[in-house]
Amino acid sequence: MRRIAMRVVAVLVAAVALAGAAAGQVPLPDSPAGRRAAAWLAAFNSGDEATIKAFFEENMAAEARERRPLAERVTMTRELRAQLGVLEVRRVLEAKPDRVVVLVRGSEEFVSLTFNFEPQPPHGLISVRLEQASGEEQAPPSPMTEAEALAVIRREITAAAAADEFAGTVLIARRGKTVLFDAWGPAERAFGSPNRTDTKYNLGSINKLFTRVAIAQLAQQGKLSLDDTLGKLLPDYPNPDAAKKVTIRHLVDMSSGIGDFFGEAFDATPKDRLRRNADFLPLFAAEPLAFEPGSKRQYSNGGYIVLGAIVEKVSGEDYHDYVRRHVYAPAGMTSTDSYEADVVVANLAEGYTNRWARGAEVGEGPRRRNIYSRPARGSAAGGGYSTAEDLLRFANALRGDKLLSPEWTDWMLSGVEPGGARPPRDEGGLGFAGGAPGISAALEIDLGRDTTVVVLSNLDPPAAPDVERRIRRYLEVVTD
Repeated sequence: MRRIAMRVVAVLVAAVALAGAAAGQVPLPDSPAGRRAAAWLAAFNSGDEATIKAFFEENMAAEARERRPLAERVTMTRELRAQLGVLEVRRVLEAKPDRVVVLVRGSEEFVSLTFNFEPQPPHGLISVRLEQASGEEQAPPSPMTEAEALAVIRREITAAAAADEFAGTVLIARRGKTVLFDAWGPAERAFGSPNRTDTKYNLGSINKLFTRVAIAQLAQQGKLSLDDTLGKLLPDYPNPDAAKKVTIRHLVDMSSGIGDFFGEAFDATPKDRLRRNADFLPLFAAEPLAFEPGSKRQYSNGGYIVLGAIVEKVSGEDYHDYVRRHVYAPAGMTSTDSYEADVVVANLAEGYTNRWARGAEVGEGPRRRNIYSRPARGSAAGGGYSTAEDLLRFANALRGDKLLSPEWTDWMLSGVEPGGARPPRDEGGLGFAGGAPGISAALEIDLGRDTTVVVLSNLDPPAAPDVERRIRRYLEVVTD
């Protein structure tokens, strides 16, 4: 959906070194891990491609080198530097031989950086995780039991709901057991119908995960390759330049140069005409590429519409039929689909937004339904509906290799393509967020802690990601 942020905890993160700290700020630990983290930060802040490249060559662990090409690491880091600016270390949150966590301040926002290192000398860098932070927040909470953490989490969510900052459903599962599952706020405000644990919410861009699984399934079956071009799979694609240059790999990792379908054409299109994946293609497909494919990354809803078209072409099935049969059904997701806006669906949350836009003007006002900002039906890029339990079923099915082979599951979880070094299944994970007016959703699979968190909301972003970050903050200090 519109302006949706994708966060991949180990897919992109395992490959990139992120932000650093400026001189004169809080010092990092004087340890092998601390010194490597400081060197990474210095290279990042330099903005110099040669310096960044030299850092990776000298400091990355061998297993990390095998997961992603050096040139791609450098490109991603340079792009992050352009987005975040110079980073200043404000607090060291954790310091261990194999893990350093710091709170840093960029040009406009606070982020936390988690550096993961080899447990044994020389403590090479394995990964860096970048996550949004809520500013110069309070010190990390003291260690607590699971029961204590869940009590605090519930109390904070209840307070956010009372302040009308959150309405939705939250599910936390640890070690195969659901430990918190509850709902807050109204699903429909005119009659005061409450959200329930089985309420269906619009997922925004989380649907892109299902599209990725569909592409991986077809690749696993030998029906396509990540190196296939658009021209090979979609001979009638209206942009010859894109057809020749853009590959499936470019589309999946958003480095294709294909833009968004949101814009003037989308705004002028009656939303009831947007019901099939193919209905979105005329909004962007003929537009020139924004950049040379593979040269940079830029969020692209249009690219995932194209992936949906490829799923249809290769499988011979309508996109919605395909994911219903090959993703939702094997995962046991019985309450997930791209429901049409004018079809009556039981227990569906109504989206509410307090944001408005008139041309270039934007502002805030009273909450109103988001019926004019969303298509009549979701697409391969987002906008379908699901429940918290169904997303947990998806996470479990993915981790359990029920949707893909182990090699392609690893690709989903870590970005390592089949044939590469198999990453451990007890490290990293996958995080995705979706959002648009009246739509906010977050899903995180933490392999290291064997934890899955689902937060679904029918309010504006960042309602769900904010709650998810609060949850993670306390789960990270649980001692049992």
